Amino acid sequence: KSKLRMASTSQPLRGKRACKQIFWAVFPHACFILSLVIYAFLGALMFSHIEGNRKVNVSGEYRKFLQNLWYISRNLSDNMTENEEIFKEEIHALLNTAERDWFVNPKDIWTFFGSLFFCCTVFTTVGYGNTYPVTRIGKYLCMLYALFGIPLMFLVLTDMGDILATVLSKSYSEFRKLQSKILASKFCPGSTCKKEDELKSRALSKVVINEPLTIMEVLKSQAGVKRKPVKYRNAEIFEMLVARANEQRKPARNKSIERWSSCPELARGKTMSRVIENFDKIGKQLEKLDVPIALMVLVIFVYISCAAAILPNWETRLDFQEAFYFCFITLTTIGFGDTQLEHPKFFLFFSLYIIIGMEIVFIAFKLGQDRLICLYKKVISFCGEKKMPSKK
Repeated sequence: KSKLRMASTSQPLRGKRACKQIFWAVFPHACFILSLVIYAFLGALMFSHIEGNRKVNVSGEYRKFLQNLWYISRNLSDNMTENEEIFKEEIHALLNTAERDWFVNPKDIWTFFGSLFFCCTVFTTVGYGNTYPVTRIGKYLCMLYALFGIPLMFLVLTDMGDILATVLSKSYSEFRKLQSKILASKFCPGSTCKKEDELKSRALSKVVINEPLTIMEVLKSQAGVKRKPVKYRNAEIFEMLVARANEQRKPARNKSIERWSSCPELARGKTMSRVIENFDKIGKQLEKLDVPIALMVLVIFVYISCAAAILPNWETRLDFQEAFYFCFITLTTIGFGDTQLEHPKFFLFFSLYIIIGMEIVFIAFKLGQDRLICLYKKVISFCGEKKMPSKK
């Protein structure tokens, strides 16, 4: 009955401990992502309040623009077809001097979703250039926001890159194992493979396995026990045998449960040390990744193609080629700004796609960097061997 009670009480404790271990294992990754989301929302509230509520002052440049536009329109007549090219050049030059803020209400641009989109372009270092701060306070806060947001974004990329690197390495290793099995089944007939397995099993059966020494044999081999008198030696051996029997009767997990229940500080200390070790292991899996660069290029192509097929559903001005170009420019953080989005708030729901895509591109760049370093090493060693004088 006591054993049944201990087993019934230990099962929920094991379940709780397993849940706690899973929670503390996921905690560092969730902490990074949650902090980035909170940082983006706080930045959106800040920039929407500062830039959205600014006053639009009519400057001298705006008045000059209107005067030149009125002057060109007054000199234009319906019968002046010979001056059409000159008129187009003057209008084109005049429109290049115009600024977008003269014709757009700041509240229409700096909504919450528009500001959130701007914050995402800041800490991801994309910087399309379509939305930018105009006020002096907004510019200073943008620099300060990028100063802390960019390292946080790279930390999230490195952390999530470890997960992707682990998934890619395991998938590639499983693919290699499956490929080796298929090749072995093709080039190795069934009869020969069975004969090889039988030979291996016979070779293993011939191996002599020695039984482990008993406690009496171990104690007899120790010099400290031999030197003592017979009665003390026998008493000490008897005490060791009793202690060993008691240790075998008690299950090992009950001791851990008793220690955890009697002294929870020990379990907390272990969990905290494990969490700290998880923080210290960030970026280690990414350094160990070794997959072909062609595989990463294929993954990037498929990943961007999927987004390029979905994006024109709400961005009607973009076709597949333009969407592919836009996604590539975004994921590589180039961000020319030549392709403008009509509905940036819909693209914000694509933010998870951007983060994962940037991680994939980051992994591909890391692999390409490693391959370039290996290539430089080979070239330098080859040149060094050529210049070394030959010994006669």
